[in-house]
Amino acid sequence: MNYLDALNYINDKEKFGSRLGLEVIGKLLELLGNPHRGMKYIHIAGTNGKGSTSSYLTAALKEAGYDVGLFISPYLEKFNERISINGIDIPDERLAEITKRVKDNIDIMIAEGYEHPTTFEIVTTIAFIYFSEENPDYVVLEVGLGGRADSTNVIEDSIASVITTIDYDHVDVLGDTLDKIAYEKAGIIKKKGLVVTYPQQEEAIRVIKQVCSEQLAELVEYSMDNTRIKELGEYGGRFDFRYKDTLYKDFMIGLIGEHQIYNASLALMTLLTLRDRDLIDIDDNQIRAGLQKARWKGRLEVLKRNPTFLIDGAHNPQGIKTLADSLNRFKYDRLILGIGILKDKDVDHIIETIIPLADEIIVTEVDMPRKMDAESLGKKLRKYNKNIYVKKNIDKAIEKAYQLANREDLIVFGGSLYLIGDVRKILMENY
Repeated sequence: MNYLDALNYINDKEKFGSRLGLEVIGKLLELLGNPHRGMKYIHIAGTNGKGSTSSYLTAALKEAGYDVGLFISPYLEKFNERISINGIDIPDERLAEITKRVKDNIDIMIAEGYEHPTTFEIVTTIAFIYFSEENPDYVVLEVGLGGRADSTNVIEDSIASVITTIDYDHVDVLGDTLDKIAYEKAGIIKKKGLVVTYPQQEEAIRVIKQVCSEQLAELVEYSMDNTRIKELGEYGGRFDFRYKDTLYKDFMIGLIGEHQIYNASLALMTLLTLRDRDLIDIDDNQIRAGLQKARWKGRLEVLKRNPTFLIDGAHNPQGIKTLADSLNRFKYDRLILGIGILKDKDVDHIIETIIPLADEIIVTEVDMPRKMDAESLGKKLRKYNKNIYVKKNIDKAIEKAYQLANREDLIVFGGSLYLIGDVRKILMENY
């Protein structure tokens, strides 16, 4: 099996859809020798902010001299991004070789009457094997969907369960109330484990506290009062942070947006708490350098200047509101918005937040079956804005944005991580 064979095999399993539950992946891992056991995990669940929080943690630990594995989903440009160590993606040949092993054991499972693993279960298994064989000091493990029945939750313990902001998303799977969603996210909390949480709405934090009590887990709540923002702009931010009786001054980050300072603060709270418990060895300067060096592709990421070309992967109402609020950090004359959305998202709430802010809108399509077609999306948008151009082809959409924009304007593409992955690749290769 070569690299392309491996990708084709993995992607073909999308036909099995998604499945919450640990029985199938548990059996597959058992056949493979339980490679997920024996590693030090920082497990991260939440609705928004998982990726950037993971990036801050990974960068800081790497700065302290540790080898750090990172598992994320989805990827932006290349599949290999989902599995990395020290910022280096899994090599093509390792991905192919491990996928072949996984396939062989799936064949055994099917012969024994088990259900076929889903794509996410396969990818998670590949990650566990790779990390087990490369043996990083820590693995930052991002949940795919929910937490309690997510494939990553097959791990038996973690040095920390980190819960980012919880809001409405995937309500058809996780539940239609905030307490139901929080219950699924809190499923990553381990017996007598450590939990660090972002400030949550009352319904969510009540559930987290209840689960911590049941699991005899220690809960550390990050409060925004711990953070004092001193500077915010289109190149990053600066803030002070209070931890217990110590005030740490002038942390710098390169990620854009007020929310990124709070995500950095959640990571900082996690790092300092782990240091207090002698679970990591890291000094203040290493933490500072890590937070400043952290990058997260596709989240308020500036790709070009004059005009400024920004991409953002927000794809739910909370994320889109954060994007809308963050645009105030930029200086520009007009906003040229490129947008494409998946039809299973909360389309109406997404567009009512961002569309009224735009001067010109280019409607395009995500290159996948779940896309909302450009004409249908365009019809919805015209209720808010009449300056709309439909360009199904993403290349043509980018070309149109540049035609419309002057040097002082701001071009923003968003609405879907899948969309901005394609936009990023096209822009970096051709402009």
